[in-house]
Amino acid sequence: MFFVLVNASGAERECSGCDSRAFIADSEYWNEESWEDDEPGAAGCPCGSEEFEAAVAFSLGTDGAVRWVTVGLRCIKDGFCGVYADWKIDYGPTDHLLTMV
Repeated sequence: MFFVLVNASGAERECSGCDSRAFIADSEYWNEESWEDDEPGAAGCPCGSEEFEAAVAFSLGTDGAVRWVTVGLRCIKDGFCGVYADWKIDYGPTDHLLTMV
């Protein structure tokens, strides 16, 4: 279970049990310069909870390369599910992204 920071170009998760943090996919490149007018914020459920189970989906091109990363979250309080972030990948190679969730 995680607390998650998101914006249009990345996501970072924080374990609600041990407080360890990890970037999702290529979000390690996430920094203030890349935020422009989209500073990350805490993901929140309509019920008010900010604790989630997380899932990551990848859209692949015909060549098998990752083209989009999508972060879905499920609220542990009421089960609400939604897509909280997705961003385009426009570089290669991308195989490393599949292990960085």
